[in-house]
Amino acid sequence: MSPVVDREETPRTAAARMTRDPRALQIAVLGALLGCGALLRDFAIRPEQCALAFTAAVATQLAGDRFVASRRANLLSPLITALSLSLLLRADNCWAHPLAAFVAVGAKFVLRVGGKHVFNPGNLGILFALVALPGTWVSPGQWGDDFALVGWFVALGGLVVHRARRADVTGAFLVFHCGALGLRVLWLGQRAAVWLHQLQSGALLLFGFFMISDPMTIPNHPRGRLAHAALVAALAYAWQFALYRPNSLLWALFLAAPAVPLWDALWPATKYQWTHQGGSHAALDVARGGLADGLDLARLGA
Repeated sequence: MSPVVDREETPRTAAARMTRDPRALQIAVLGALLGCGALLRDFAIRPEQCALAFTAAVATQLAGDRFVASRRANLLSPLITALSLSLLLRADNCWAHPLAAFVAVGAKFVLRVGGKHVFNPGNLGILFALVALPGTWVSPGQWGDDFALVGWFVALGGLVVHRARRADVTGAFLVFHCGALGLRVLWLGQRAAVWLHQLQSGALLLFGFFMISDPMTIPNHPRGRLAHAALVAALAYAWQFALYRPNSLLWALFLAAPAVPLWDALWPATKYQWTHQGGSHAALDVARGGLADGLDLARLGA
């Protein structure tokens, strides 16, 4: 019997593995949005703030993987977190972004239920900064409200959630949230232009396509994701129109996060895995492999 050879991963195979990971596409899209926003929308974000956010996120991930998770580090997730903080969080100092990144990524290794981290890292980091760090804010109006921007958000965001196979939660949330806004417009007797103006929010689309769709912090089963999307939409509506508080989408996602273990318990399903770890199709691949093995055995028996 020939000895088993432990082949090290070459740079070429590593690059191929990363390109198959849905997070690589999300990083490219978020990076493009950040670059366009800084150049064309004059975002109030300084290069040193972005650099410190990326440094803190990556360093925290490396430390967590080494000392807590005891696994090979993967830097795609902290890059997404740093991009989310750079896109949404604003501060009048240079220490808020790295501290928010440290809390956001570090919480993944501490706040866990059923093998999943409870809170969306970017969402948690932003809210931590707003509550605990002075001189921080979120500027939803930085994206404007033109139709061209909406088209780009839908096209790029749709591509990302389709690649991650979590378009169902994005679609359900947008239907629930936009439907509630439309019913409110009808109840108040306002013109349809008011509703259309609300739908053109870049912040809403960024949240719907890139935050609530995070596969690692939403329910595993499609029914659970539907229930979760409805809960987030309801909490956002109540936060904005009953309590008259800002940042309703961010707070709704944070408040709904502890319900994810409940949805997973009500509708059990296989935990999502990124493509490089076997993919979201892991169960399907196993089934195909078993079927192929069965066919081979049948041919041998024949």
